Amino acid sequence: MSTVTAEDARRHFAARLAFETDVSDVAAHLAAGAPGIVVVDTRSAESWAQGRIPGAVHLPTAEIADRAGTLIPGTAAVVVYCWGPGCNGAQKAALAFAELGRPVKEMIGGFEYWAREGFPVESGAGAVARRPADPLTAPAEDASCGC
Repeated sequence: MSTVTAEDARRHFAARLAFETDVSDVAAHLAAGAPGIVVVDTRSAESWAQGRIPGAVHLPTAEIADRAGTLIPGTAAVVVYCWGPGCNGAQKAALAFAELGRPVKEMIGGFEYWAREGFPVESGAGAVARRPADPLTAPAEDASCGC
């Protein structure tokens, strides 16, 4: 095992927190009506219709360079998501926003963990549903994991 100093670890984890957020934090910001945050779903039209975060903007990764300027206010802090932790689509989208000079964070866990933690989901039919949280991913009795 390589030797890593406490300072190396501090820098590493501080950098991760600067560029990543989780579904619970995003849900809390949205519920509080935090200004200046735009959540961007970077998946395909078919995935978007299947289910998404209410209030998210649909902007597939391949279209970010051409359409971000007209869809996302220049002063907004962008939070991107894709399917889930097994997909690097959100990382590709975050890179595309960063290359445009935009502040951006990746929502780790993606849409999968948003739904699994029981947050509201909007579908192509327009319905908003709140599902029970998966007890393997979120506390069954409380909305917060306490972390």
